Amino acid sequence: MIKSFPAIFFTLIVSLFSCTATRKNYSPSKKYDQHSLQQDYTLLRNILEKKHPSLYWFTPKDSMNVYFEKYFSAISDSMTEQQFAWKILAPLVSKIKCGHTSVSMSKDYSKWVENKKFASFPLFMKIWNDTMLVMANLNKDDSIVKKGTLITAINGLSTQVLIHKMFGYLPQDGDANSINYIRLSANFPYYHRNIFGLSKTYQVNYLDSVGNSGTLSIPLYSPPKDSTAKKSNVKIIRPPLTKDQKLRIHRSLEIDSSGKFAVITLNTFSKGRLRSFFRRSFKELRGKNINALILDIRYNGGGRIGLSTLLTRYISRTPFKVADTLYAVTKNLRPYTRFISGKFLNNIELFFIAQKKKDGNYHIAHLENKLFKPKKGSHYNGNLYVLTAGPTFSAAALFCNAIRGQENVKLLGEETGGGWYGNDGIMIPDITLPNTKVSVRLPLFRLVQYNHISEKGTGVIPDVYIGTSYDALIHGYDKKMRVAKQMILNQ
Repeated sequence: MIKSFPAIFFTLIVSLFSCTATRKNYSPSKKYDQHSLQQDYTLLRNILEKKHPSLYWFTPKDSMNVYFEKYFSAISDSMTEQQFAWKILAPLVSKIKCGHTSVSMSKDYSKWVENKKFASFPLFMKIWNDTMLVMANLNKDDSIVKKGTLITAINGLSTQVLIHKMFGYLPQDGDANSINYIRLSANFPYYHRNIFGLSKTYQVNYLDSVGNSGTLSIPLYSPPKDSTAKKSNVKIIRPPLTKDQKLRIHRSLEIDSSGKFAVITLNTFSKGRLRSFFRRSFKELRGKNINALILDIRYNGGGRIGLSTLLTRYISRTPFKVADTLYAVTKNLRPYTRFISGKFLNNIELFFIAQKKKDGNYHIAHLENKLFKPKKGSHYNGNLYVLTAGPTFSAAALFCNAIRGQENVKLLGEETGGGWYGNDGIMIPDITLPNTKVSVRLPLFRLVQYNHISEKGTGVIPDVYIGTSYDALIHGYDKKMRVAKQMILNQ
């Protein structure tokens, strides 16, 4: 995401124009008639076809047209907001294969759902490849299915079929589905409930800790009916976080007691006063002669390209560019401006930061042409070990591409969720559909990475693959960090 001068200036007044009243007496069970749903759907299709820079980047136009018609035909009756978002829009949007294009429930739904517990499939699981490992069971009295149990099927669907089907509702960059393994692992009951619905009981095939197979009927998890009421009467007072604690959520520097290496954890390129953090950190590393650095960006979802570029300047040994090409397919959002967050301010920003070129697209020439040079003063010259995973996304993936292959750099872990060839970022307002108020993120620029690979479907591939470890999950240690530290100490 870029913050140009116009963007910064107009952000100061955006609140004057973007406030919307919430719907009174909101009910999630309200059904919208077929015509209203089709109106919202048609509007979304029109906006995507005219304004999305990469609608056909991974899925050919004729195939997208088939999907558009398929899900329009699926609106055969009235639906609730939740049904419309999950049964129609989510699978449609996933076909674009753009990790920056995603569906969200309305603000009213999000407010209504706050602090509520719902009936759901009871198992939380860590998921990788075709494997589902139970990490927790909401049905506390179940003595059979517990942490460490391997699930092989649910309601007759094998783990392979389940994962493939659920991925069809989730956004990703190209074929880089590593981020969706993390999403399902974070809250499998949530996704299973929304995609498959609820069952009173679930037929679960499993392998226990010694490899014995079995089938078990497990009940739906139903939260205590009075739990919300009880909690609402109890005021939980938590001590406020200190300024340092808040900053450490976003970034931290730890120098190992051995003095042989340091660890920087960087979870964003958006917050955390990163300019001063980078300056102080690399000055300290240089002053203490730390010749090995682990940079943990496994949960860095991206943010400002300017900050990603700044970090690259501290690391890279060679000059680099941000992008080969960076463009929008439109100069403004008319005639759909009123449906898109930021409204006319997007049109003003597009006017200032993008210029039309011979190809008919609107380019950010500054980032296509500018050659960034490595820092001189506090440049890091030691060995760098970068930890990556599925949530390494957007600007974090740009960073990985820029420094990958340099002789002092090793990428360790798993394929990034952010596309190696490129992605759709920079400006990402929300489309709010007028009837249901469901929103869809709309990226406005396509970025093709500088010195990108020819294959555009993958994330950035690590130099050393370190996959999920059953032993690490069961015993609660960080295998990727352990391997990185061991590589340093072995030198």
